[in-house]
Amino acid sequence: MIGSFGKFKVAAILLFLIALAFYTVQFFISEDRSNNISRLGISFLSGDYRVTYTGYNGDKIWFVKDGKVTSVPDKGYYFFWVSDPKSGNKQYVQVPMTNTYIEEVN
Repeated sequence: MIGSFGKFKVAAILLFLIALAFYTVQFFISEDRSNNISRLGISFLSGDYRVTYTGYNGDKIWFVKDGKVTSVPDKGYYFFWVSDPKSGNKQYVQVPMTNTYIEEVN
């Protein structure tokens, strides 16, 4: 029978082992591979989004209305269509994944 202190020790050891496992995985996976894995989860987004690219010349912001933002992790770009506010025409946009942030707009 394990007392309350024994349960605490078991929980602490288990938490430590889980943290160590995550750290080990992060240590052995390259940063590029880690970025590719994280990009897979956001390959297809349907809805209304604000896409912000932060480059050397300042921020560039697009609003995707009732559309989708797609990505090809191997190429490192996001692709999407936006309406040009001046002409109303659809415009195809391609931005690098690095320094690009996608936020859902309600």
